[in-house]
Amino acid sequence: MNADTHALQETLAKAREEVAKVIIGQEHVFKMCLIAIFTRQHALIEGVPGLGKTLLVRTLAKVLGCDFSRIQFTPDLMPADITGTHMFNMSKNVFSLVRGPVFTTFCLADEINRAPAKTQSALLQAMQEREVSIDRKTYPLDKNFTVFATQNPIEFEGTYPLPEAQKDRFMLKIIMEPPLKEEELMLAKRMVEDHAPEKTLSEDSVKMVASPENLTELAKCLNDIVIKEELINYAVDIVRKTRSHKAVLVGSSPRGTQGLLLASRANAAMEDRDFVTPDDIKATAVPVLAHRLVLRPEFELEGLTVDEVIERILQDVTVPR
Repeated sequence: MNADTHALQETLAKAREEVAKVIIGQEHVFKMCLIAIFTRQHALIEGVPGLGKTLLVRTLAKVLGCDFSRIQFTPDLMPADITGTHMFNMSKNVFSLVRGPVFTTFCLADEINRAPAKTQSALLQAMQEREVSIDRKTYPLDKNFTVFATQNPIEFEGTYPLPEAQKDRFMLKIIMEPPLKEEELMLAKRMVEDHAPEKTLSEDSVKMVASPENLTELAKCLNDIVIKEELINYAVDIVRKTRSHKAVLVGSSPRGTQGLLLASRANAAMEDRDFVTPDDIKATAVPVLAHRLVLRPEFELEGLTVDEVIERILQDVTVPR
């Protein structure tokens, strides 16, 4: 293991330790969030209100020393409210750019499915190209620009389904479940004993373990995580199987293959290894692929879920020795 890879793994371990000071439980969720950050991709976090989705992302920004902005998506939100616009400066007699909240490092798109498709699409260029076009002029975003979009379950009132093109821009879809009884009990005791929930659950209680200057360099270390050719073929076979499975109407795009390989490398680093195993691919298959698949209606009526389809595909595809 070279020094750069060791530095990445050490930073990941410290980041997980700091986040755990604020977020009780949810280890899988912030592990997936770290994978999204260090692969320079984006994550969609789904869960009911009150689980700490916003607090988690804000804490990650603090721990990694990055700028943070939050956009509350509502039905009346306009694209210019996200990207920014030119406004007339009377003192200078010129139009000046007023930058929107998308000009940051970590952008939290809170309840993204409460805004219509026109507003949601304002993030597409930023997510794909890391740049924003305003009045026919293009402005670059931060190299580590990452979107964390939170989403309420679609059966809630007042929500709009995300377009397939936008869902495909998110490398991961992370399901945030309610805490276990022991975890919720710990949270309740912490609030009662300290009498200051805004203090005990604040991201100010954590320390910074990285900086924007070295975050990009650490992300490049993922290239040193070895992934053998037979494992690349394994990932490709899994994604291709999603396009031919009898229960799937629309399978994953090639972007899903790229995301699966990136995520498996990051997962190996999280597990203190400098090489990828089949277990890394299996561990990231559902978060990477589930939101990219559309099931046939007749199978949905039978109660089959996307997660179950992916698990069956993993069982059908031969694991390399």
